Amino acid sequence: MSTVVRGVRNAFRNTIRTTGVTIILALSVGLALVMLLALGAVQSRITTVKANIGNTISVSPAGARGFEGGGEPLTQTQLDGVKSLAHVTGLSASLNDRLAPTTDTNLASAIDAGTLGNRFRQRGFGGGGGNLGGGAGSGTQPSFTIPITVNGVTTVTAAAVNATTLKFSSGSAVDGTSTANTADVGTALATKNNLGVGSTFTYDGTTITVAGIFDAGNTFTNASIIMPIATVQTLSQQAGQVSSATVTVDDIDNVGSVTTAIKAKLGSAADVVSQQDRATEAIAPLENIKSISLYSLIGALAAGSVIIFLTMMMIVRERRREIGVLKAIGASNVKIVTQFVTESLTLTGMGAVLGMVGGVLLANPILRVLVANSATSAATPGGMIAGRGFGGGFARFAGGALGAGRQTLQTLQATVGWDLVLYGLLAAVAIAIIGSALPAWLIAKVRPAEVMRGE
Repeated sequence: MSTVVRGVRNAFRNTIRTTGVTIILALSVGLALVMLLALGAVQSRITTVKANIGNTISVSPAGARGFEGGGEPLTQTQLDGVKSLAHVTGLSASLNDRLAPTTDTNLASAIDAGTLGNRFRQRGFGGGGGNLGGGAGSGTQPSFTIPITVNGVTTVTAAAVNATTLKFSSGSAVDGTSTANTADVGTALATKNNLGVGSTFTYDGTTITVAGIFDAGNTFTNASIIMPIATVQTLSQQAGQVSSATVTVDDIDNVGSVTTAIKAKLGSAADVVSQQDRATEAIAPLENIKSISLYSLIGALAAGSVIIFLTMMMIVRERRREIGVLKAIGASNVKIVTQFVTESLTLTGMGAVLGMVGGVLLANPILRVLVANSATSAATPGGMIAGRGFGGGFARFAGGALGAGRQTLQTLQATVGWDLVLYGLLAAVAIAIIGSALPAWLIAKVRPAEVMRGE
């Protein structure tokens, strides 16, 4: 009987012990695989967060914040200077306008003022076009119509309209760099006014053609319009003006220096806010999961090594007499070690197969538990500047960035690749060989006479 065959058969000599060792090893291997998968998922998400959140900087006119904001708009010339700075890879700008139904456009607003809108109106916080006015203590005023928000953008993205998603049910996105009189209309506004692709509406007397119908996942944005920024600048008589901009940096490590350079470039004309802190907040729970996964992976590998080592040490000591007989009939130390390594590999292989099946099945449920324990919530600033012109550009940008940050944990998924399975098998083989070869080699060096006499 060959040494390898004898080793495989020896693995099943004690059914109870074989079953127990296999189950324990399966738990160890399964946990190690789960933690390895979690590490891969978390590291991938950290890279994504750094690339999409942490490397952006928002630039807005100084003092422009919601209803209380004011100040002077930025200009395209100023932004061209920012775009030329080192490490800046992109810049998207936006300009908002607000259209009063019947006055500025033939569209009907898709949002009812309701109690909140009328309360803001009475306190002088809302309205649009000719409906502005009113103040605290002015008494009850008639209901007003919520103005329609127009988002002039250079790039049509979800973040540009303060949304986490942006899907087109028909048509396509407008070209933000064009000067065409085209627009994308939210589903709520389109339904309210029976608009479809190819339909038209008026904007200060100019006919605008609908290029697409979008769904942003929230009522407010679905009641708005997206247009090329140059078109909005022309129609709203704000030529060359910008209400907010998003600067993209090549690497998160350069965000600090670029932020300083932008502040020096624009001086007191702009408020410059880095999203690096937001990225840090989004990454913090991911780093916690990463640390837990790493320590658990090390612990699982160490436990598996100790388990197989102690098991083989016990098996080798139990078979000292058998080893003596084998040596007495001419078996070499290498053959004896090979026999026990084969037995160890058989036990570890069965445990590895069961552990990997369990690890694949339990990877995402365990990852969700880790996410639930590490999840954090972030508040999204909002607001809109009253009147036509500026309108929540900074809030829209920050909301998109933070919305992406909140999704980092919610969409975390562990994916199983053949490379990870291979690493797991190699780790199991290494544990089996090291855990069995050492005690077998030590006992194999004993002389047969000494073993027999000791027995």
